[in-house]
Amino acid sequence: MKSALTSTAFALLASTAMAETITLYTSQPSADAQLTIDAFIAANPGTEVDWVRDGTTQLMARLRAEIEAGNPQPDVLLIADTVTLEGMAQEGLLAAYQSPEATEYDAALYSAEGYYYSTKLITTGIVYNTGVETAPTSWNDLSDTSIKGQIAMPSPLYSGAALIHLATLTGDDSLGWEYYEGLAANDARAQGGNGGTFKAVASGEKPYGMVVDFLAIRNKAGGSPVDFVFPEEGVSYVTEPVAIMSTAKNVEGAQKFVDFLLSDTGQKLVLDMGYIPARDGMGVPEGFPAREDIKLMAFDPADALASAEANKATFAELFGAE
Repeated sequence: MKSALTSTAFALLASTAMAETITLYTSQPSADAQLTIDAFIAANPGTEVDWVRDGTTQLMARLRAEIEAGNPQPDVLLIADTVTLEGMAQEGLLAAYQSPEATEYDAALYSAEGYYYSTKLITTGIVYNTGVETAPTSWNDLSDTSIKGQIAMPSPLYSGAALIHLATLTGDDSLGWEYYEGLAANDARAQGGNGGTFKAVASGEKPYGMVVDFLAIRNKAGGSPVDFVFPEEGVSYVTEPVAIMSTAKNVEGAQKFVDFLLSDTGQKLVLDMGYIPARDGMGVPEGFPAREDIKLMAFDPADALASAEANKATFAELFGAE
């Protein structure tokens, strides 16, 4: 009897030791994060996930404090943008991992060294109120003097996606800073985030604006009097990338999490959530044009990181520091 009890106790201890736990810091909306974690656990029985959800800025402040104290907690990060992770990679805070799933992705959507991988595409295009007489098709349409004072956009001093949008458009040879100078001359309102911009357009207060795609497309499906345009020059994008910390305690578990997010199963989950998957050949949510009809403008996270402060300063000179 004693021997049987000992064997049972040993088996329980061995089972507990086999359970894996990874710690995730994510800026996903809470509902999306829970769906992601539940699906990962279902695909990896015996794995547990401890997770913290907050905005990217708040998560980075928390993580910086932990690093300063010598005790960073997360194994893996799933946050808003590649620019933040590019900075961390340059500081040596991320671990390089060559995921076997990367072969199904455009090389522009992940770090060549394997420091981070995009998981979805959230583009910024033009939203307009359906009460307007002329629908825009081009970024340049927003600098037309006939709609002076009728344009809203999120501020890159407030929104990370707007800062990436600024870096993308000013880095484009056909647009550049001259484009933003034209917007300023056209009395475009630049303040707050995407939510406030969308509300201004939907209400008709500012009939034209720049916002992230899903915000306009989902609300249009819900009856909001708006439409969304993917401009002919192309769109900027953020990608909710995933990365492994160089201080990760469970490296193998973190690698499994990365592989799951990039896998066909993980990307179908992205599609079900209503976002454009980053993986090739996955299709798009209802209400979006075909993936091949969405032109992504050139974007380099390292260049955007290097120019971020100068871009903010120039923007503030043009539009004010709201």
